[in-house]
Amino acid sequence: MSIFDVMESSVQTYARSFPVTFNKAQGVWLHDQTGKRYLDFLAGAGTLNYGHNHPILKEALIEYIQADGIAHGLDMHTSAKASFLTALQQIILKPRGLDHVAQFTGPTGTNAVEAAMKLARKVTGRSNIVAFTNGFHGVSLGALAATGNQHHRGGAGTSMADISRLPYDGYPGAGEDSLLLFETMLNDNSSGLDKPAAVLFEVVQGEGGLNASSVAWLQRLEKICRAHDILLIADDIQAGCGRTGTFFSFEPAGIKPDIITLSKSLSGMGLPFALVLLRPELDQWSPGEHNGTFRGNNHAFITARKALETFWQDDAFAADVRAKGELVTKRLQAMADRFPQLFDKVKGRGLMQGIACRDGDIADVITSKCFERGLIIETAGPNDEVVKCLCPLIITEAELTQGLDWLEDAIVETASERLKKAS
Repeated sequence: MSIFDVMESSVQTYARSFPVTFNKAQGVWLHDQTGKRYLDFLAGAGTLNYGHNHPILKEALIEYIQADGIAHGLDMHTSAKASFLTALQQIILKPRGLDHVAQFTGPTGTNAVEAAMKLARKVTGRSNIVAFTNGFHGVSLGALAATGNQHHRGGAGTSMADISRLPYDGYPGAGEDSLLLFETMLNDNSSGLDKPAAVLFEVVQGEGGLNASSVAWLQRLEKICRAHDILLIADDIQAGCGRTGTFFSFEPAGIKPDIITLSKSLSGMGLPFALVLLRPELDQWSPGEHNGTFRGNNHAFITARKALETFWQDDAFAADVRAKGELVTKRLQAMADRFPQLFDKVKGRGLMQGIACRDGDIADVITSKCFERGLIIETAGPNDEVVKCLCPLIITEAELTQGLDWLEDAIVETASERLKKAS
């Protein structure tokens, strides 16, 4: 038995799907202890948009550490924080017409969501928050209440309240107006819907199965919230930082959420880091009202600033992501068309796409065969039925093609095996 078998809790998940010991990573490649390398289409569940150990980011961090830069400082002012905030304001927020201020929470996405929900309730004086079917917002109790997945909710061991669940875009069925119910209930004094403090949403539901909302749906959601004095919280933890082809996933819709949560790829190289962006008039916290020992990771400030300066000074990087996303769409759609007995449809946006299988067993077989070939890829969706391509955004076209070729090979083998069993 390995030390992992002896010492580690049974709660682990990814290690079960990828049962090797990794010891090195660079770019889009992971290496195990035997020297075998794997193409990474998992990217830390969206945490490694710029790949593993990006040389420019790594150099900036090493230089900072060697100069005895502040590693931990609670929420005190540091030069590292100042440089990050300056870059965030000048490179990201101002060009997009956003005047939001920054709140550094504990270094996880779920803590950022907790802070956003708490603030919405504090500011409005209302407790109810609307979340959507198949939404995933974290597994600490407040964020878990807004998460739809029953597997995660089952681990709570207690009741979770003050959340109203409504259908996401496309959930009732293609062509159905999922916001009609919300608007109707808000306008009906006998609907039983307590007026929400906020609506919490993802533009692309990562863990929920790569369900992507339309521009029209997002615009209408914002309009409804404005008409009823309801705050709009965009959970951009997985879909943000360029994953869908723009820095914020909601940009194509032209909406301006009141509160935005970021984490995962915000640090640039996998360091724990989370942030809540909020309109200045909502900044009604008393000092220390939402705090934590590790709010504001100074090492992450360095790499996050460098990532913004390196990739987001203009639209070139985002345009490259969009172009690669078109390649992924074309390849996945060809696979879906070739094997209709295995697949329902292609889902997602940008470099956050996948292919929905007929059931979770098919997806599991395909991802296992991918791993045998050297491709690390996971599943998503309510029944783990979506094979999810989440490669680093810096992947080359040749590397992307290699990964998609391995995926297609695994699909061909799966289809062949199922045909033999059927005959």
